[in-house]
Amino acid sequence: MRISDYLRKRIYERTGIVDCKAGNATYEELVSSEWSLEFERLMRARLIMGAIRYGRLRDPDKPSYDCIGAIIERARAYAENGNREHLVDIANLALIEFEEGMHPKGHFAASDDSYHVEGI
Repeated sequence: MRISDYLRKRIYERTGIVDCKAGNATYEELVSSEWSLEFERLMRARLIMGAIRYGRLRDPDKPSYDCIGAIIERARAYAENGNREHLVDIANLALIEFEEGMHPKGHFAASDDSYHVEGI
């Protein structure tokens, strides 16, 4: 039994989890399967272009933008036209908001199992 299998088994036993939607996947398999390299490539290309145009991430001299408003606008645009470029923009805007956000209550508090996307 691999260490990851042992840890998973112990976590399941302690939490009472009996059904895992990921099946018997190993941690390494999940790391490999639960990501899109193409999405990441597109994100990085746009972030690099943004650094050239507007300034580098976390640069205090860079102009600030309404990332939340822009995320909402792009989500509406994606819902209307299905252009996945908007999804890449949303991800980058979320990353910028995470790193540079000006929200007066900005914080990170994990809320596992409290909010999920409805089944598709």
